[in-house]
Amino acid sequence: MKQRICCMPGKMKGKLRGTHAPKSFKYAAWGLISGSLSILAIIAVTQMAGFPLLIGSFGATAVLLFGANDSPLAQPRNLVGGHLISAVTAVVMVALFGSNPYSIALTVGMAIFLMYMTGTTHPPGGATALIGVQGHAGFSFILVPVLAGVLILLAVALFTNNVVRHRQYPKHWI
Repeated sequence: MKQRICCMPGKMKGKLRGTHAPKSFKYAAWGLISGSLSILAIIAVTQMAGFPLLIGSFGATAVLLFGANDSPLAQPRNLVGGHLISAVTAVVMVALFGSNPYSIALTVGMAIFLMYMTGTTHPPGGATALIGVQGHAGFSFILVPVLAGVLILLAVALFTNNVVRHRQYPKHWI
């Protein structure tokens, strides 16, 4: 253990500058339009249905779907599975341990573990887990807002990422 700790600074060096993909105004502008439309779609359905569907983790999901749509973390399996696994984890943890700092921390860690083990890692899922425990989530949290919101985001992503020539989504479904 002592040797591992002594080697840590060397592992943290990294390069001063990394390589970055060239910037594209067209790609950025379409991300702006698509991301805005996706959140507006959730807000519109919220107003029509009368149920709150917008949670903070959906903002982070929009970044992946419309700013990094080629990422494995943005593909439908990860999008839907990551949010649902995290929501279920939150509901179970609230039922077992309530909402307190320890259950919040354990729920996020458990969501990471379960997403990794199921091949559905979606970073905003960690926020979904945290939001669920902070909000004392019950079973309905899984369906509304999580599943409903994720399906709206997926529908917008399928349309906006395929209506233009310079994008294609998804790269794979499963």
